Amino acid sequence: MKIQDILSQDCVWVEKNVLPKRKMLEKMAHLAAEKTGLSETVILDALIERERLGTTGIGRGVAIPHSPIQGLKKLYCAFVKSVPMDFEATDDNPVEFLFLLLVPPNAGADHLKALAKLSKILRNESALAEMKKSELPKELYKIILNNDTDE
Repeated sequence: MKIQDILSQDCVWVEKNVLPKRKMLEKMAHLAAEKTGLSETVILDALIERERLGTTGIGRGVAIPHSPIQGLKKLYCAFVKSVPMDFEATDDNPVEFLFLLLVPPNAGADHLKALAKLSKILRNESALAEMKKSELPKELYKIILNNDTDE
């Protein structure tokens, strides 16, 4: 699996407003609903339920909100670079890089492979440093693709 198989350039954006966690999830759900044709409410409810199980803010400025979504036909991914925001991350630091991952309920191993791939990109210090400097979705997308390695 390559990142461009699940993430398209039009699903990368920069959020310049300080948003609380719930508002960020609402915005992500809204945009995902537009792209997938599924219910914004269904997506938001699934994301909120997942966050109740434990934060998807994995630390070091990174969060990967994710959930299975009934009716979804294929994996969907979006990336947001945000002003630093409270996302209740495990290290209590603000989050500024978020990958949203929605998966069909029967995704199985693909779900885990996608999470591992996104996590690997966001653990790459040089990729994070490049992303910190960029404010353009097109550049951010290119950085993500360039750091999608199977090494």
